[in-house]
Amino acid sequence: MDFSTNENEENELYHAQIHLYKHLYSFISSMALKSAMELGISDAIYNHGKPMTLPELASALKLHPSKVNILYRLLRLLTHNGFYAKTTVMKGEEEEEKTAYALTPPSKLLIRGKSTCLAPMVQGSLNPLALDMWHSSKKWFNEDKELELFESATGDNFWDVLNEDSDKLSLFQDAMAADSQMFKIALKDCKHVFEGVDSLVDVGGGTGGVTKLINEAFPNIKCTVFDQPQVVGNLIGNENLNFVGGDMFNSIPPADAVLLKWVLHDWNDELSLKILKNSKEAISGKGKKGKVIIVDISIDETSDDRELTELQLHFDMVMLTLHNGKEREKKEWEKLIYDAGFNSYKITPVFGFKSLIEVFP
Repeated sequence: MDFSTNENEENELYHAQIHLYKHLYSFISSMALKSAMELGISDAIYNHGKPMTLPELASALKLHPSKVNILYRLLRLLTHNGFYAKTTVMKGEEEEEKTAYALTPPSKLLIRGKSTCLAPMVQGSLNPLALDMWHSSKKWFNEDKELELFESATGDNFWDVLNEDSDKLSLFQDAMAADSQMFKIALKDCKHVFEGVDSLVDVGGGTGGVTKLINEAFPNIKCTVFDQPQVVGNLIGNENLNFVGGDMFNSIPPADAVLLKWVLHDWNDELSLKILKNSKEAISGKGKKGKVIIVDISIDETSDDRELTELQLHFDMVMLTLHNGKEREKKEWEKLIYDAGFNSYKITPVFGFKSLIEVFP
């Protein structure tokens, strides 16, 4: 029997297998990252003030001796993925070279207490609510119902689950607040956006993370955080920052500018159109000088940055499966904005994988 194969076909087959298995087991990298966050590996190295050897790290984490080799293997993967870096340090009386682990820019984002800590985002995203639903995807595709995957799998709407469980709602708000801290970095590049704005309402602003940053940078702007009553009911503001409860699908408090940060991607086009129309009504008192400021993803599949595009497409699947929402391409943003009655817009990528979208009446 002839078992000969074409060498090119064989190489193609091997590469295809590698590609398939890489994505099949990519969840391991996510869960390893969550383990590092829960163990506090980044915190331990940061508090130590310099790179740590494996025994030092295991001791700081108070691990049982039987877990030291497991920690090594976890760090091996995380180091390969760029979350930690190997270096050498001199240890002992004879000054022997030992391998030590140092922080990298991504792992610094897991340091608790830092303003740019994204550990709550890791905790909030990699939870059973968001992961278990995928086991019901086949059932979801075969249903003759317009439900998001989450509701198809659990029988409950995602927002209802959050609002009925204070712990889950708090976890979600912590994740959003953590992500909002990255907004501070971008503020220096978009100061012009807030020029001439005397009042601003942050729709779906949660506990006010972004609004407080804007208030610090522009203390003359009177800011309002507008969210559900159960979110803002017990929050206390100040002279230029207040919290108002309500429903953005009914109406939005009037202001010179309306901020929609990571709001519209939670909703389909029909509901997003309602939010935008209410936003237009809210700024109507300012005439042509009013504006709506959107911070959201604008997908560009022609981009040379495949890693960035992949992240944007991942977020699109998150929005689809949790909320029946979507991340939009430029042409989709354009249609939505014009359908809401606005006359012009400007899209500027300034938030890493997100964009600033200024919308004018």
